[in-house]
Amino acid sequence: MSAPTVMLDVTFVIAAYNAADTLADAIASALAQEGVSLEVIVVDDCSTDGTREMVADYSDSRVRLIAQAINGGPAAARNAGFSAATGRWIAVLDADDTIHPHRLRTMIDRAKAADAQVVVDNIDVVPLDGGAPEPMFPREELQKRPLMTLAEFIRSNVIFGSTFNFGYMKPIFERIFLLEHGLRFDETLRIGEDYALLAAALASGARCAVEPSAGYVYHLRHGSISRILKPHHLHAMLEADETFLQRYRLDADAMAAQKLRTRSIREAASFITLIDEIKKRSVGGILKTAIGHPQALKHLRMPIAVRMRRLAKAVGVH
Repeated sequence: MSAPTVMLDVTFVIAAYNAADTLADAIASALAQEGVSLEVIVVDDCSTDGTREMVADYSDSRVRLIAQAINGGPAAARNAGFSAATGRWIAVLDADDTIHPHRLRTMIDRAKAADAQVVVDNIDVVPLDGGAPEPMFPREELQKRPLMTLAEFIRSNVIFGSTFNFGYMKPIFERIFLLEHGLRFDETLRIGEDYALLAAALASGARCAVEPSAGYVYHLRHGSISRILKPHHLHAMLEADETFLQRYRLDADAMAAQKLRTRSIREAASFITLIDEIKKRSVGGILKTAIGHPQALKHLRMPIAVRMRRLAKAVGVH
């Protein structure tokens, strides 16, 4: 009789699209995890820069390639990785980021201590110039909340809000919990899909433990926010939130936070539309937007570039 197969501790899922310049570092950081058994599933989303070939040639048997037949976006790619995962825990790692060697051992230990099905941790942010990383959240702030509630999470994702945005956190999920509750990434979203999945897990009853130390390393990259973030992204987020509200029953605190978030997304969409009309120097378009969506005007009190950076930060663009 053959020995029973021992379940791996963690599956890393990396969605990759034209990531040849950064992917090797991401994979190496996953393979360097200390004190856990693991596999790394890279889902190539129809890259054209040799990403797929690089992963296929990997000598480490812990690295597996899934080659998508069509480009479906990061949510679809991650879902393909989730379906193929065999680890007890699933950790999403972006193809242009890295993680510290202690991260998964620390997070799994935190989950055991808190009887949690989800764990989030602090983030080290590497600036554009490649200087020394800085933690995204003050450690003492995270130490105040050993568990994160749904209301706290939603409230932190109110656009233009003054609170910390916990939507930037990269949670690890207990795979059996995702399977039992039918939880996957929303493939209609190109921005905000991370938020939607964690919100759904919390609304499904998951306990989310908070690890104050930084394990994930977020690398800021050059890019034009104005070319990335469009009104249709925010409209898709509103539709996803409406589906969320139809599926889950929220308590009073979470519902109050959700109402704030919904209003903020509508204001953000109107603001971006207004900025587009200003760029086009369309007097008629500016007046139409201002009259139909007067709440967008208040955001012009702050310099546009500053407001756009805050907006992008709120929805997780980097």
